[in-house]
Amino acid sequence: MTKQEPIKSGYGMRTEARDAIGGRDLTGKVAIVTGGYSGLGLETTKALAGAGAIVIVPARTPEKAQKALVGIANVEQAALDLADPASIDAFAGGFLSRTKKLDILINNAAIMASPLMRDARGYEAQFATNHLGHFQLTARLWPALKAAGNARVVSLSSIGHRISPVDMDDPNFERTEYNKWVSYGRAKSANALFAIGLDQRGAAHGVRAFAVHPGGIMTDLQRFMPEEEKRAMGWIDEHGNVNERFKTPSQGAATSVWCATNAQLEDKGGVYCEDCDIAVAVAPDDPSFAGVRPWAIDPVLADKLWTLSERMTGAKFEAA
Repeated sequence: MTKQEPIKSGYGMRTEARDAIGGRDLTGKVAIVTGGYSGLGLETTKALAGAGAIVIVPARTPEKAQKALVGIANVEQAALDLADPASIDAFAGGFLSRTKKLDILINNAAIMASPLMRDARGYEAQFATNHLGHFQLTARLWPALKAAGNARVVSLSSIGHRISPVDMDDPNFERTEYNKWVSYGRAKSANALFAIGLDQRGAAHGVRAFAVHPGGIMTDLQRFMPEEEKRAMGWIDEHGNVNERFKTPSQGAATSVWCATNAQLEDKGGVYCEDCDIAVAVAPDDPSFAGVRPWAIDPVLADKLWTLSERMTGAKFEAA
């Protein structure tokens, strides 16, 4: 696992997605971007496809995806609902029947601050969609990732991880009162820990994993938040203008693209990144909106989460 400290990449918070590739030609590469048809996911798709990669965009709402992706070369679309295990298996099975290798997997799709919802298994929706769905998807696609020989998996975390570590004993809020932001924090901490666990198991096969905080971006991710809540949090002013600290969707996509493609990260992995660089590890009570807290980069917690995720999904990484 790579040391959790910046490498002084030369990029920054205003880097555009297309520039974060570092001039690489991705012709012949195959990528999957979950949620790659809106917000920063769409900008991620555009950047990868624009550099020559074939990009598959799985979508829960295919009609919406089709409209968003029209006219973008090198892009294919398929159906996927991350909250439905059967849908995940069907998507992965269809992909593996057509394609033997997967060079880039960007686990980008998410929900945020939703009211208490549960999937068919009774699992809490934010943890199930943001983490467990991507865990199962990555496990099912594992043969194609290994076959690529030099694959990268990007797990979209968030500065929201600072709100809460993963609760390994009550991940579904069955014994604790539901709080939409604590739930989001748990899920985003899980996304960061998944990158550590995956990198530990994948490095020997040439599969490296990274966690990404994309920065603040105003997208459909905020659909569960009323306008007054956004104003109270300082995200928008009384006129609806977005806080200047926020990035554009393209700038938000840049760190995902950097982790997925840039040559600066060859032979690196298992780290949490932000602003197109490896983030600084900070103290648990650090008040800033930057850096990564200890519970999101702890290998022991990553192993515990891995075991929990296998049990909850039934998915295993064959011969990992």
